[in-house]
Amino acid sequence: MDQKSSQIFRRSALLPQVEMRRAHHSLACYHTHTHDEFSVGVIDAGSAVCRQGSAFQTLHQGTVVVINPGDAHSCNPRADQAWSYRMLFIDAHWLGGLQADLPGSRSGDYRPLAVASSPAARAYAQFDALFEALEREDDDAWGLEAQLMDFLMPLGQGDAAVGLAPSTPQRQLGRAREMILDQLEDKITLDDVAQVAGLSRYHLIRSFKQAYGQTPHAFLLDQRINRAKQLLKQGNSMVDVAQQLGFADQSHFQRHFKKRHAVTPMHYQRSLA
Repeated sequence: MDQKSSQIFRRSALLPQVEMRRAHHSLACYHTHTHDEFSVGVIDAGSAVCRQGSAFQTLHQGTVVVINPGDAHSCNPRADQAWSYRMLFIDAHWLGGLQADLPGSRSGDYRPLAVASSPAARAYAQFDALFEALEREDDDAWGLEAQLMDFLMPLGQGDAAVGLAPSTPQRQLGRAREMILDQLEDKITLDDVAQVAGLSRYHLIRSFKQAYGQTPHAFLLDQRINRAKQLLKQGNSMVDVAQQLGFADQSHFQRHFKKRHAVTPMHYQRSLA
């Protein structure tokens, strides 16, 4: 049975600097062209031939594609065989601001990225989780930004690929942790936490995860869920708990609760009643 072809474009409401494209069972072919944005994507099904400059590369399912702004390229399906893929087009100036957090950065100018040396399967899985989160739009902006940075930064060249030294003072991370715990009900941003810690956002994310096993945003969500359990046991409604703890809505709260405890908040509350 023939599959229906589709092309969907969407801009993230929480991160308007990111445009998403999903192509399913596509036979469309492209002339050589460029993008003003940084482009990164994955091949979900089928295969294609990608040309960048004078170089040709065959792309198969699971391949991660990286195209820098201004790079002339074309990617087309092989022998009229349909392919499926997803792309993110990211504002280069905004991405340059994120790169300014990297060790050794001297300005907010965009720096070219390259495919990381990490296994393709891992990069594909990271992209898949990021794309899904951007489509759902049930997270806050700093959580999505942190997830985007975590995926993109290993793609850097030279000093952009340098990891953090394990010498970040514990007191700086402690200040960040205490701020999160003290303001679980507030809409704090990644910039807020980084400023309190006296670290760049990139350093904060990497160092915090190294010290506590979670990124700052994952830690924030985890602590909100722990607080939610107490509020649910006290008889508070799911709507009130979600609103009090800064979740986007009841669905957002329920999804993160179930991810951590494999049951819905309502099931948890009724089981303890």
